[in-house]
Amino acid sequence: MAGKVVLHYFNGRGRMESIRWLLTVAEVEFDEVHLTTRDQLKQLLSDGDLMFQQVPMVEIDGMKLIQTKAILNYIAEKYNLHGKDLKDRVMINMYSEGVMDLMEMIMMLPFIPDPKPKLANIEAKATERYLPVFEKVLSGQIYLVGGKISVADVLLFECTLMLEEKFAGILGDFRNVKAFQGRMTRIPAIDEFLKPGSKRKPQPDDQYVKTIMEVLDIKSLP
Repeated sequence: MAGKVVLHYFNGRGRMESIRWLLTVAEVEFDEVHLTTRDQLKQLLSDGDLMFQQVPMVEIDGMKLIQTKAILNYIAEKYNLHGKDLKDRVMINMYSEGVMDLMEMIMMLPFIPDPKPKLANIEAKATERYLPVFEKVLSGQIYLVGGKISVADVLLFECTLMLEEKFAGILGDFRNVKAFQGRMTRIPAIDEFLKPGSKRKPQPDDQYVKTIMEVLDIKSLP
């Protein structure tokens, strides 16, 4: 029997948070090893655990997986969250990658000295490029693809929460997306993950940024 899934990353959201969300929806328990020192990263590199010398890294089924999309796809396939056939999967992947592009912009905000111009750009792209797509898709259907929950739904839900943290009321003109968000919160595993004391991470703070810079040996922000 395979051991418990172990996540190797910083004690914060970053690129690991979507993996935490997906494992939660799949009802898979996991442990975490938080990187807090440069030596921890050096040890992973020395052991050959990081194929491209970067995290996140996930230990699952006797493997040490890297690359966020590859990890998400593996979990989605393993736990039936990736559609019923090839056509479902390509749609799920398109929606997922679109959402991840938007989340990536938000993810980088703590590392930008003056985030205000970037925030305006993110809000514009969210309301003009991304949210209209999902508003249309969710008209008359519960989930994005095939009538059942997939990794794309989990990522979109996570993204809506991130957007609302930055832009209160941003979903006001996207009633289908807001209704979708409400449905997702009623899934028991998601409801538990949203409660205090879960393994969900808070918004990144100065300490999170400082730790990443120290572990990755980044001397200054751009």
